[in-house]
Amino acid sequence: LGYALLPLVNAPDGTDRLTEQIKALRRSLAVEMGFVMPAVRILDNVQLEANTYVIKIKEVDAGLGRIWPNQYMVMDPMGGQVQVPGIHTMEPTFGLPATWVDAGLKEEASLKGYTVVDAATVLSTHLTELLKANMADLLSYGEVHKLIKELPKEQGELVKDIAPGQISISGIQRVLQLLLAERVSIRDLSTILEGIADALAFTRNPNTLVEHVRARLARQLCAQNTSPNGYLPIIALSAKWEQAFAESLIGSGDERALAMQPSKLSEFINLVRDRFEQAAREGEAPVLVTSATIRPFVRSIVERFRAQTTVLSQAEIHPRARLKTVGSV
Repeated sequence: LGYALLPLVNAPDGTDRLTEQIKALRRSLAVEMGFVMPAVRILDNVQLEANTYVIKIKEVDAGLGRIWPNQYMVMDPMGGQVQVPGIHTMEPTFGLPATWVDAGLKEEASLKGYTVVDAATVLSTHLTELLKANMADLLSYGEVHKLIKELPKEQGELVKDIAPGQISISGIQRVLQLLLAERVSIRDLSTILEGIADALAFTRNPNTLVEHVRARLARQLCAQNTSPNGYLPIIALSAKWEQAFAESLIGSGDERALAMQPSKLSEFINLVRDRFEQAAREGEAPVLVTSATIRPFVRSIVERFRAQTTVLSQAEIHPRARLKTVGSV
């Protein structure tokens, strides 16, 4: 933290709002994602500009922002410019236009229907998104070992059957990291381990293992992406693009790789971007659905420009999920 931000952790009235928010964040992420995040250290840094903060993950800069502790950030929920006097800025997490206003204008901004948040919340929201985007890197070998040791006795027996004979603890860690990289909770560790045990009959490749595990987690994957109205909004990949991806795969078995022409990739990226932006304008947050064979390759492209977009295979759609097709690519 720059020195002007120290009141967030040591306010004149004795409160420590930021630390309390970070504690609550770690608790909620542990429940949501299935493991305890490493501790967050808060340090002051006189080399930073006074109102600047830097978030580091494993000592590497992951995010940066500027906040004003005695003011409030105001945003238009529709993404427009705020019509309240203040300092125009960009919200650091999602890059939306925002304005810092004095405390005296907070009520006026709320009455106009704007979103109003304090500085500590701006920082903790930024931290939340960065943690979610980097969860795979935060799951240590030690934490995996601890999760496995805490399993019920019957599940512990399953682990003994497969580790270390068929897969090492670091191999299990890799599968869990691949799930977390796509924001899939590892809370249901029993089902995940059963899926790994099944798939070990025909593969040792972590990328193939994780696809089998994901199919086992179909109910969870669908629930995670279900809209407040109770349906799963989907954008389906057309037969044309299914074929284009299938024909662009080279190699065989676990060694397959995507080798699509750059012009074709560019066309695909533009189509996906357009369809999802259109869906967002209609108030939908759909998932992209593909066949199981090409899902990991489609995801590897989509994550480059829409990291938050979920890509599911048909094998990951639970039979009881209520589907609503909102478009196709």
